[in-house]
Amino acid sequence: MALNDQLDDRKVTILKAIIKTYLETGEPVGSRTISKYSELKLSSATIRNEMSDLEEMGYIIQPHTSAGRIPSDKGYRFYVDQIMQEKENEVTEFKDMMVQKVDRLELVLKKMAQVLASNTNYAAMISGPSYHKTKLKFIQLSKVETGKLLVVVVVEGNIVKNAMIDLAEELADEELLNLNILLNSSLNGLTIEEINLDVISRLKGDAGIHSRVVDLVLNEVAEAIRAGEEDLQIYTSGATNIFKYPELTEDGKASELIGTLEHKEVLKEFVSEVNDSQDGESGIQVYIGDETQVQSMKDCSVVTANYDLGGGLRGTVGIIGPKRMDYEKVLTTLRTLMSQLDVAFKKDER
Repeated sequence: MALNDQLDDRKVTILKAIIKTYLETGEPVGSRTISKYSELKLSSATIRNEMSDLEEMGYIIQPHTSAGRIPSDKGYRFYVDQIMQEKENEVTEFKDMMVQKVDRLELVLKKMAQVLASNTNYAAMISGPSYHKTKLKFIQLSKVETGKLLVVVVVEGNIVKNAMIDLAEELADEELLNLNILLNSSLNGLTIEEINLDVISRLKGDAGIHSRVVDLVLNEVAEAIRAGEEDLQIYTSGATNIFKYPELTEDGKASELIGTLEHKEVLKEFVSEVNDSQDGESGIQVYIGDETQVQSMKDCSVVTANYDLGGGLRGTVGIIGPKRMDYEKVLTTLRTLMSQLDVAFKKDER
């Protein structure tokens, strides 16, 4: 008698356990192996009955005379569809959470830039929020027309990149399904730094004759991750404080420096250099004169600190003033601000 094709929660859990185990081992999976999954808490006999039902429903098959089962194409399809739905839900939840967090953060940062400038009588800048070491969330490959493949890449921060790539060879549905599983199981949760030559080499080896497709997909993954790290906002305040210091106003120096603070592009480069040199460390750094690469700041001192809100979300706070700035006051003000920022977002002590 044919069973209803609807899967209850127990069957879904068992099917997913079978598929995950088979993907890891490549060996047929028996009921005793599945019974070791702590979340199931079922006897081997109960699992055998459920596996028998799953086999009759076409989700798993028994190769040869082995006591174990392996996924069928129908089983793989169910698994991939489940993954896609879970990832879509993850992205939606992540987006909703980050929109609230980022909106509030931007208001806090703008206010803090004003407070910094007011308290120190220097110019202040705060960058953020932006993502660093962004992780890959999900990849989906879909055939849209002959010789074309749609690649959808989702990374942290809800950055989604769609791209069309040309195929040198046609992919059967089963080959496409296997590529989707291979790419996601190999790359999900990795940063661009972690997708190194060893990972790529192993991935291309597993892809076999479709290694060229993997190459093209990896290019899109890299671009999507970089896009998630390039959206940098800079908030400034107190630019007119520059005019309080004669050494910064002679020979048009003030207008050049204020132009830098207003147009932001140079500040973005400076912030990127600070992040690269400190590699995310939150310690305070002082750049005096020629120690900064920004031409308009060669007669200034710049004091910076990085904030980190977790989840790869971080930025830089900076105070720009004359070389004769009150360093003790500036350092105390920055340390206080960093503590306030941690408290505002309830971040645990570092």
